[in-house]
Amino acid sequence: MNLTQYFSLVDTMARMSLKADASRYFFGYIWWVLEPLLYVAVFYVVFELILQNRKEDFLVFLMVGKLTFIWFSKSVNQASRSIINSRGLVSKANISKSLFPIATVQEGLYKQLSVFLLLFAVLLFSGYGISEAWLWLFPLILVNYIVIVAACLVCAFLVCLVFDFVVMVSLGTIFLLFVSGIFWDPRGLPDPAATDLILLLNPLAFVIDAYRQILMAGVAPDGWHLLGIGAGFGLLALGMVLLLQRTSRFLALKVLTS
Repeated sequence: MNLTQYFSLVDTMARMSLKADASRYFFGYIWWVLEPLLYVAVFYVVFELILQNRKEDFLVFLMVGKLTFIWFSKSVNQASRSIINSRGLVSKANISKSLFPIATVQEGLYKQLSVFLLLFAVLLFSGYGISEAWLWLFPLILVNYIVIVAACLVCAFLVCLVFDFVVMVSLGTIFLLFVSGIFWDPRGLPDPAATDLILLLNPLAFVIDAYRQILMAGVAPDGWHLLGIGAGFGLLALGMVLLLQRTSRFLALKVLTS
């Protein structure tokens, strides 16, 4: 299977899954946007109305962070089980196991594009104008996608080895929810060194902060830092694809006997 056939199959699998997913719900495709908004509404009530967060434009701040994080967390949680859930196909065809998590990521990308359109509309309605910094959204979304692909491939591989990793993946995304600056601003910390350390050690926190800098402050992110994250996770993703290919038969046996 060459690269063109590979990505064509990934796209076909993602589109078929989208149609199947939409058919399960009464609201159909509208649910792609409605579900993330409900998450935002819940956390807005908790942090703004109950805990009385005093941050200016907290709703927009929360939407940018939470809608970006949902793309990552849902993709990782679903992709981690994608090979296991496809054991019927795995048992009948000797195909690259990386197809399943990457197809899940592609499905999440299509859903996220509609979420981004809604987010941009809210930003414009709230008075945030389009600036030259918005051009940075293209490399930022690409790096965000690469990070998700790498994380999904790693998690899918680990779950194939030991199914108990499903619990660890779920707990890991919850941990990242609280340490990646979804509800709080890393730039609001009293110690600038702590801010720099968080953005350096947590790539997801940097990505979320970069969205806020671009969309809310009209400021370009650190391009070299962004490039480093993209290159690092790109190499990780490539390595995982090769690992999944080399261990294809072994993983198939683990899936069928699990």
